[in-house]
Parts: sequence; C-alpha cells; structure tokens
Amino acid sequence: MKTLKMLAAAVAFLATPAVIAAQAAEPVVLERGNGAEPDTLDPQKATGSWENNIIGDMIIGLTTEDAKGNPIPGMAESWTTSPDGLVWTFKLRADAVWSDGVPVTAGDFVFAFQRINDPATGGQYASITHIIKNAAKVYSRALPPDQIGAKAIDDKTLEITLEHPAAYLPDMLVHYAFFPVPKHAIEKFGADWVKPGNYVSNGAFTLVSWTPNDKVILKKSPTFYDAANVKIDEVRFYSQEDQIANTKRFRAGELDLSAGIPGQLLDELKRSMPEKVRIAPFIANWYVTFNLTRPEWQDVRVRTALGLAIDREVIVNQILRGGETPAYTFVQPNVPNYPHEAHLFYRDMPMAERQKKARELLAEAGFGPDNPLKFEFLHMQSTDGKRLATALQGMWKQIGVEMTPTGQETKTVYSALRQQNFGVALAGWIADFPDASSFLYLAKTSSDEMNYGKYSNARFDQLNIDGDNEPDAAKRGALLNQAEQILLDDAPFLPIYNAVSRYLVEPYVKGFEDALTNVHRTRWMSIDQEKKAAGGAGATPTIQTADASGQTGAAPAQGGGASNLMWWLIGGGVLLALAGAIIARRRTSA
Repeated sequence: MKTLKMLAAAVAFLATPAVIAAQAAEPVVLERGNGAEPDTLDPQKATGSWENNIIGDMIIGLTTEDAKGNPIPGMAESWTTSPDGLVWTFKLRADAVWSDGVPVTAGDFVFAFQRINDPATGGQYASITHIIKNAAKVYSRALPPDQIGAKAIDDKTLEITLEHPAAYLPDMLVHYAFFPVPKHAIEKFGADWVKPGNYVSNGAFTLVSWTPNDKVILKKSPTFYDAANVKIDEVRFYSQEDQIANTKRFRAGELDLSAGIPGQLLDELKRSMPEKVRIAPFIANWYVTFNLTRPEWQDVRVRTALGLAIDREVIVNQILRGGETPAYTFVQPNVPNYPHEAHLFYRDMPMAERQKKARELLAEAGFGPDNPLKFEFLHMQSTDGKRLATALQGMWKQIGVEMTPTGQETKTVYSALRQQNFGVALAGWIADFPDASSFLYLAKTSSDEMNYGKYSNARFDQLNIDGDNEPDAAKRGALLNQAEQILLDDAPFLPIYNAVSRYLVEPYVKGFEDALTNVHRTRWMSIDQEKKAAGGAGATPTIQTADASGQTGAAPAQGGGASNLMWWLIGGGVLLALAGAIIARRRTSA
C-alpha cells in the first residue's frame, strides 16, 4: 500500500503547479502548419497567403490587423484626410524601430513605394499600389521614382496623395505590397537582405532560419513596440501542401494549428475532435482561368461551354463538404456594400439543359465526337486541388471534352500563371480587403502579372475607373456590378465555389479568432500551458488516420514536442528513483 501511495505521489508531482510553472518558463513555441513552400520573404515580391502568414508576422505597414482581421493602427498611430479625400497624412509611432534598432521613418515607406514600382524589383503586386498618385506612371517609367505621390514631411510624418478618393485605404494598407522595407539593409545586402542573419523587420517577430521545403522559424522581437503583449517566443511555419499529411501531424501533436483540412476527412474530424475544427466565412473564391494569349482559348463559346458543364453543387456538397457555396458570381457574397446582382446566365438552368447547351456551343466552335476538345489542366498538388481537377475532368468528359490533369507545387502553378505558361488552370483568390474592387482587380488590363490570362475589355476597365471616382457608395456599387456582369459574360474566369477558411486549432491555443480575411497573426495568440499539459497527461489515444484515398486506419497518437518529452523524462527519473528506494527498503527489511 505504501508503494502505491509513493507512486501516486510521484505521478501527482508531475501535475503540480511548480512543474507546470517550470514548464511555462521555457520558451513558448507555436507550431503552425502553413501549406505551401514560400517563394520569397520579401514583401514586395510575395504573392501568396502562405507567404503573407510569415511576412506579416515580421513586418507591418501603416495599418495592421487585429485578431479578427480588422484594420487597426500599425506603424501609423494616427492619420488625417483632406476634405477631397485625396491627401492622407500619417503620423508614425515615435517608438517604431527596425529589429536592428534603426528607427522606422517615413522615408522607409517612400523608398518601399518607389522600390515596388521599379520593374527591376519584380513586384508582382505593384499594381495594387497604383492607387497612389503617379505610381502607375513610375512603374511604366513614364515618370521618375521621385514623382510618386508619397512624401516624407519629416522622419515621423508621411503624406500620401491618391489618384482617386478611397475611404477603404486603411483596409488596403494592411497588404504586404504597402509594407515598408529597411532601406539601410537593402542598400547593404541587396537581394540577400531577406536571408537569415540579414533580415531586418519592424513587427512582432524576426527571422531565425529558413529550411527550404521544411520550415521557417521566427523569434519574438524585443524591439517591437508592443513586445510586452506578445506571448509567443518562437513560431515555426511548416511547409507541406499535402493536407492529409498535415492532418496526421496535427493529430500526432506535432502542430498546434494547421491551415487547410481535406474535404474527405471533414466529417470524421468533426465527429472525433469537433472542438478543434474551425470553419468560418472567408472572402475567397476558386475559379478556372484561361490563357487568352493562346488562340485556342480566345473563343468565348468554348470557355462558356466549359463553365456550363461544371456541377458546382456536386463539388461543394460531395467533394469539399466544408460549408463552401457554389459560385455563380466572381465577387464573393460576403463582400459588404455591394448589390450582388450580377451572375452567370445559367445559374438557374438544370444541369441536363446546361450540358446540352455546352455541346451546342462546342459544335459551333468546331468541336465534336470526331474532333474533341483536348487540353492539359494545370492545378495545385494539394489534396483538394487534385480532387477538384479529377472532378472537373469527369464533368467535362460528359460534354465530350478530354482534359488531362497536370499537378504542380502551388508556387510553381502561380509562377506559371504570372508568366502565361499555361492553357487552362485552377486558381484561387483571397481578396486583399473586403471590397468588390479587390476581386475585379484581377481582370483589369492594368493589373499586369496578376491578370493571369491577359483579359482586356475597355468597357470593363472604364467601369472600374468610374467606380473608383464615384463618392456615392450605392452608385459606385452599381458601376462595379455592371463591370462584374461583363466579366461573367466574357468568361475569362469560370467561378467554381466560394471558399470558407478551414483550420485545425488546439483548444489550448488562445487568441485564434475567425477572420473574414483568414489572416491570423501570431502576435495575438498565446498557449495555455496548464490546458496543454492537462491535455497530454492522459493515456495515449488511438486515432483514425486517412491516406490519400480517404481510407482510415488506427494509429497511435505521438508525443507533442521537446518540452513535453523533457518533463516525461524528469517524471520517469522520479519514478525510477522511487522504485530504487522501494527496492532498497525491501532489501533492508529482508
């Protein structure tokens, strides 16, 4: 009986406040599954949300996001606007410094806006900054860089002049294309400024290391103006496009949160761990895009036929199954201050009738049983990317089309899209801010590399310009709605579905909030160490894992990290010591 009491006491010791406090004294590490491998950590060259997740933890702009993705003051502590809405004056924080101690100045922003609009930089998002006066002309080299509409009044006062009024500018400025960059570091290291050891940031975290196709590690920055309220000491972003593999790692305790949940596992995960599945509205959509520089895709009848044959209801209800909705518009339904009247003409047409119409259009374009339309379809290698491609292949086969799926890494796909190195492809878009213009932006002639298929329609462009210059919100919405209808009728894009954000999040991760933008900055998060320790103190559970086919099988959950291992070793040592004492006592008694 005494032996059992001693063993019970040893086990109880492992859960004492002293042990938990000692565990909490270790660096707090957040393990994040981040999806695709980043192509760059330079905010002026990045294009993907997976890059934004990392870069936005290190660098912040004039405004930044709160935990729910809403814009709040960032480097700017306040701002004023001229009566005509064209001139914005930002006062920078007096305590804003780069991670090497150099003050952040208004000149850093002016330098950044000039740099992204230098074609030599390769800033694929430069066009989003063309709301700044003369930025487009600087980009086209019609004007010198110093003519851009950004001026440092003094080190802590920045004046930005716009091409047209934009009440939504604070929402836009959270985007990484508007981030400052450290002029002094770039002048010293050139393109190598983004490498570990050279990287200088002004946000909550700094770069420690980047292991390609594995992970990026950041650590808390002591120079950040709000460092006292940052609860995570180190964050690790893991690169893995296979959502099933990420789900396995999460279940094994290797990840604290993971972006993306494969559709075929959703029902099982909702049953087995409902408190860890986070699905929320999201201003994003997925669509098919065509390369209109190639003659074979310039016939609107062919593009429309393919759109008619997509069974969007089957895709969202039988394949994705996460709350996504069929997309018959290009502007996402969650976007506010917009009439949402434009739609595909076949929205209410029965599928059999749509397939019949599709075959007729293909026949008019010269395709049929003796001359089927054949092409390769570029898509991401993510779990759902592959499943979508397979589904579209089957749907298009029903109208006599022979499509061959071609999967590539996500960053490779988007590189091909920007260079028009594709015929037909799958693409996804997350709005840069919750406004219709952020979706229509993709189809503007002036959007350069972000207009993947090089669609160009003068009437569409003019309606966007008119909308930009219309101060009345209702009239502006009506103009943009007309532009969207032109886009839908021309069919350079085929909307497939409106996305939702899907995350797996451990309950001990605090501060992870649903956000319409699906931006979740680590600075707002923390780890409840007691809850984490309590969650790992029970027996090792048997979990259901799934392979790429969706088949499940039993597998034991694995440990959750080095700190847990250390404390189990300490606990094991305590138990061994007690066992030794018990044996010695028995020998003495004998």
